[in-house]
Amino acid sequence: MTQPQSTAFDFLHGKWNVHHRRLKERLCSCEDWQEFSGQMHAQPILGGQGNMDDNILNLPDGAYRAISLRTYDPESDNWAIWWLDNRTPHSLDVPVKGWFEGGKGTFYADDILNNTPIKVRFQWTRIATATPRWEQAFSSDGGITWESNWTMDFTKQE
Repeated sequence: MTQPQSTAFDFLHGKWNVHHRRLKERLCSCEDWQEFSGQMHAQPILGGQGNMDDNILNLPDGAYRAISLRTYDPESDNWAIWWLDNRTPHSLDVPVKGWFEGGKGTFYADDILNNTPIKVRFQWTRIATATPRWEQAFSSDGGITWESNWTMDFTKQE
């Protein structure tokens, strides 16, 4: 039986340790990755029709805080995800929108990177395991090719 879209993010509720791996530069053939730790606490909001998480990202040059805000729209049967961090506290990222199918969540948005239009893709995988994974990828050719540039591997805190 397929889980209803409205509860698709329930796997994420709770406190997590996060292993981050991200490219230092994006869409420029960079192969230099940064790895760093973080923590996240996710909880339901809006009576279960959304969720929010509070993040600490321990970058090598200093930590920062961020939130993800996710809301479910029963009319479209889709989720939207926004990102906001304290380095630019009045700048909410463009939302990625999508859904879960076959145990994987895929979400897309159109955005701008360095004055160039790009497509953004978020994917949630391994959601039925103790170690879910989030991955971000960008495309500068309309979605023909994708560059994965950030992964987060989650481990539940005791």
